[in-house]
Amino acid sequence: MGLPRKALRTTAVGAVSATLVAGSALGLTPAAQAADAVRFVDISGDGGTVLKANVITPTGADGTHRYPLLVLPTSWGLPQIEYLAQAQKLANSGYVVVSYNVRGFWQSGGEIDVAGPADTADASKVIDWALANTPSDAQHIGMAGVSYGAGISLLAAAKDQRIKAVASLSGWSDLIGSIYSGRTQHVQAAALLDGASLVTGRQSPEIRSIFDDFYASDLSREQDIINWGKKRSAATYVDQLNKNGAAVMMANAWGDTIFPPNSYADFYEKLTGPKRLELRPGDHATAELTGLFGLPNDVWTDTERWFDHYLKGADNGVDREQPVRLKSRSSGGYEGYPDWKSVAATERKIALGGTTTIHTNVDSGADGGIIFLSSILDQVAQVPPIASIPLLPRRWAAVWQSEKYADAQHVRGTAKLHTTLTPTEESGTLVAYLYDVGPLGLGKLVSNAPYTFHGLTPGKPFGVDLELYSTAYDVPAGHRLALVVDTVDPLYIEHNPSGARLTFSSPANDPSYVSIPLREQ
Repeated sequence: MGLPRKALRTTAVGAVSATLVAGSALGLTPAAQAADAVRFVDISGDGGTVLKANVITPTGADGTHRYPLLVLPTSWGLPQIEYLAQAQKLANSGYVVVSYNVRGFWQSGGEIDVAGPADTADASKVIDWALANTPSDAQHIGMAGVSYGAGISLLAAAKDQRIKAVASLSGWSDLIGSIYSGRTQHVQAAALLDGASLVTGRQSPEIRSIFDDFYASDLSREQDIINWGKKRSAATYVDQLNKNGAAVMMANAWGDTIFPPNSYADFYEKLTGPKRLELRPGDHATAELTGLFGLPNDVWTDTERWFDHYLKGADNGVDREQPVRLKSRSSGGYEGYPDWKSVAATERKIALGGTTTIHTNVDSGADGGIIFLSSILDQVAQVPPIASIPLLPRRWAAVWQSEKYADAQHVRGTAKLHTTLTPTEESGTLVAYLYDVGPLGLGKLVSNAPYTFHGLTPGKPFGVDLELYSTAYDVPAGHRLALVVDTVDPLYIEHNPSGARLTFSSPANDPSYVSIPLREQ
């Protein structure tokens, strides 16, 4: 007989806590350990819900001096000691740091609200408690977090004008645009979030219903799910966030299989206050991971610099640097740009000529990989998912290739597919992949994205415009790019009726193409 969920949660919290504590003890520098000892407290959140929290204050704080306050909500499924290593470093640098377990997870009370109104109200309650119970400065308050904590931090800054600076790390700005992009369910991402919350938290009836309807592809509930997600997306409140004027830093990974970077890039362009966008190789939260153990980490270093300038007034130059910082998946250095629009200096189109018909319901072998595993391999070894382009079965995959490039092509930004599609059924799904193809025909995945349609007239052509996931990738000289389209990928739920076919064409008055964004050569 299996362990009950409470026992699983207790076992999991012990394992995760031991790992993080051990990592903190080993990774922290002696200077970081000079902060006052961690103090575990209960904070009354929205509606009186008990939030388990910990507090670290600067060494020697005696109430005669006020310090900037940093509030750190935990990630989805992680315990309150998640940020212990970074909290001690920040406290040693002169911050009061309060980290708390979000409602519905671990020992905190209540049910999971998925960054809803109760979660943002909780953040304000934690600030209230810190101002009343620690030597915090009410004029200098920041919030930061990874993943779930990142999303809550952005939303809280839109609703609480006391928050002057935010670091949103591996988070989202558009929840539905992240896990339901192209009107397609990202099933591996949803299953991972669902499973983690069942083991480490308490789902509300609302979120259970959302997950069930999401998996079931219940179109009668689609708009309700979209509306539910909009309430939990910072993009919905961007005007209020701009009005409040918080300085916003966002960081994400190119291969994030839960929150792809596209929505962050779009959201960044809409911000009018101080802002910074950092994108690196990796998958969800992997770029920040070593910093959680107190080890040197670029993301956390820049986070502290961000707060030092906007909460302490330190003249550290972070406000004078190019605000968009990218690290290519193919090379080691950082690149700076004045804004997101400047990332792609030019665009090169690959024509998708002719008429091609593919059959559905079979995986051709072109895939986006496996959640976490594939992008981590790309991060540490530059080995993304690979497919043999010449061997892809043309019955189930449409393939177009560019000419060989004489010079290296520095792909930067968002590739866009435009084509004309004629289906044999009223619903269907396609997945587009962009590959870097070497001399032997092996293709390394550059980007991908799914697209689903419903309720269309069989046999009637319609236009498809699809943005692939943003990336930074260098195609070597002598290689070519290939666009592959098939209909099945383990990352996504497909909506192709049995026996359906999809025909791609390129009318003379509306030619098909994929537009490749390129850095200045």
